[in-house]
Amino acid sequence: MIRGAGAAILSGLRDFLTLPRRSLVLLGLLAAACSPAPRQQTDETPSPTEPSPSILLITLDTTRADRVGYENDRARTPNLDALAARGTRFSQAYTTAPTTLPAHVSMLTGRYPADHGIHENGRRLGSDEVLVAGLLRELGYSTAAFVSGFPLASRFGLDRGFDHYDDDFGEGLSERRAGPTTERALAFLNRRSSRPLFLWIHYYDPHEPYDPPEPFLSEIQDPYLGEIAYMDRELGRLVDAFESRAGQRSKIIVAGDHGEGRGDHGEALHGNLLYQGVMRVPLIVAGSGVAAGEVEDAVSVRRIFDTILAWTGEERPHGLLGGKPETVLAEAMKPYRQYGWQPQAMAVHDRFKVIRSGDTEIYDLDSDPAESRNLAGEVSIDRELVESLQEYLSRATADRTLNRESLSQEELERLASLGYVDWGGQPTLRDDAPSPKDMTHLFADLDLGSGLFVRQRYEEAIPVFERVFEQDPQNLMVGLRLAVAHSVLGRGERALELFERAREIDPGSIDVRHYLGLHHLRAGNQADAEALLASVLAQSPERLPALEAMVRIRERQGRIEDASQLVERLAELQPEDSGHLLKLGALRMAVGDTPAAIAAFERARDLQGEEFTRYLELGVCYLANRQVAEAGECLDRVPGGHPGYPMALFKRAQVSVLLEEPDREQRIRLAYRRADATTRRLIENEALFDGVTLR
Repeated sequence: MIRGAGAAILSGLRDFLTLPRRSLVLLGLLAAACSPAPRQQTDETPSPTEPSPSILLITLDTTRADRVGYENDRARTPNLDALAARGTRFSQAYTTAPTTLPAHVSMLTGRYPADHGIHENGRRLGSDEVLVAGLLRELGYSTAAFVSGFPLASRFGLDRGFDHYDDDFGEGLSERRAGPTTERALAFLNRRSSRPLFLWIHYYDPHEPYDPPEPFLSEIQDPYLGEIAYMDRELGRLVDAFESRAGQRSKIIVAGDHGEGRGDHGEALHGNLLYQGVMRVPLIVAGSGVAAGEVEDAVSVRRIFDTILAWTGEERPHGLLGGKPETVLAEAMKPYRQYGWQPQAMAVHDRFKVIRSGDTEIYDLDSDPAESRNLAGEVSIDRELVESLQEYLSRATADRTLNRESLSQEELERLASLGYVDWGGQPTLRDDAPSPKDMTHLFADLDLGSGLFVRQRYEEAIPVFERVFEQDPQNLMVGLRLAVAHSVLGRGERALELFERAREIDPGSIDVRHYLGLHHLRAGNQADAEALLASVLAQSPERLPALEAMVRIRERQGRIEDASQLVERLAELQPEDSGHLLKLGALRMAVGDTPAAIAAFERARDLQGEEFTRYLELGVCYLANRQVAEAGECLDRVPGGHPGYPMALFKRAQVSVLLEEPDREQRIRLAYRRADATTRRLIENEALFDGVTLR
């Protein structure tokens, strides 16, 4: 059975508060409540008469803090090292989540994932969230961004407030190397402008698979370090060009979005756990007025937002430079939201780190930076810190919405090619929910199976998911994906067995009803499919596969008006999907709503450009709507090999007569010579053609 996450979390935390206090008491860890002395001010706030500084934000994807030169002799990062030497380096900087999109949203909004609502990739930021770029643009800044990975594509909402947002990775590609990104940024910097500039550059290179270009591949044995070294070279070119353009009043922030497990605590990559390798990131602030030095207090990358705004003269007491120490929070919600495992949050203050994932872990980061000795049971932590974790987990798990952007199959595969796969189901905590730290042996198969599934390689995905399901039999996502894979492959009996097992795991699951409804539709059981899918849409009216399936059902039933209304909803949810618009145009034609059909076809034409092929349908609609000249232009674009070419010639002849074109008789005779059985009768009976010899 399934129960709410909140009750389990509250119960576990209350139990932990009863632990005996022994050798060490961690007092006063929740700094937000007690206002300790601020760090020494290392920044200059511009006076109202000074010009606003230009600001460069560089984010480094998948870069561990202990894999850069100033922390690791094996790393080759001379440009980062030089920047750290002349700026302020934060040795205990933490991301808010070990995943690209939520971490960047936190940097650009100043909010934790539990507050901005983005816990995973493939989600769209709510329109009510305020981004730093928009605030800077209101202050007169020119704003530009150059991102290097599909998880930050504009469709996910981070482009708001940017005058220029470059997410062109190349045809069919999901990422680009640092070099091409830098070249585009340098070309932009060559443009002259009197306005201060906010420039955000995102480098993706250290992300797996690690494949650095030469000479870094040959010269550096570890390809992960090779990727970082290559990225560092490009970062150096960028910083030089930016400072040359911006002059003396320039500010620079370099921050990692998250690290990489590299095998620590059983995690090869990132996204599942909260240990230092994936959570502690490089963070450097440099530029005019920024003193050289190191800050050892724990800080969150979300404070980048406040720091940038403080540079414009705003009162921002929580910036990185001169702000008050605080308890730093973070989360890793992928295992909870996808597999029903325990939700995870962490808190860091001073030397101590607490992780809550069903169990509680406590680490002394000064004496045990590798987090090898869990002090839970030996020490007690301050009640306020426990309550801060409790409150964060309650907020994070109360948000059971998906905020999932309506992605096409191609876009899902682009995310999968980067290792980011989710199932889009409703997150629910299981009664037997394990801690993710105890399930590391399943990480590789879960990622492998999910990637194969999204790429529709179902035969290969089945044995992988079978291995996982045998060891984690209450995993709803795995059970449902197994059922769907067998359904698509035509193994109906096995699919129904697995759907029944999934229903036993979660009797009220909307996802079970959804995918079972699609199975029945695939198997030809239309009545069962209709009942299930109708119940899904009543509860979740924006589920795209359910909407698309219901369109097919309504068409088969001859309920064209109802089908058209459903497609209108699809077009609203995916306004950039021209396929929905083409379908809508055809359905509106079928019910005689010519203006709506024209509007749909025109929008599809605008999206598709030269790829648009529905000129026959649009031309016929224009003619029916007495837009005769527009009809002629469309019909002239129907190619001779089009199956509807005889109809196009017939309609074009009608247009020619109505426009009194001098060659109208020749057009009528051409239409008759090229006519099929249907159009021949239409031509012979067309009053507009009276008096014209057809042969």
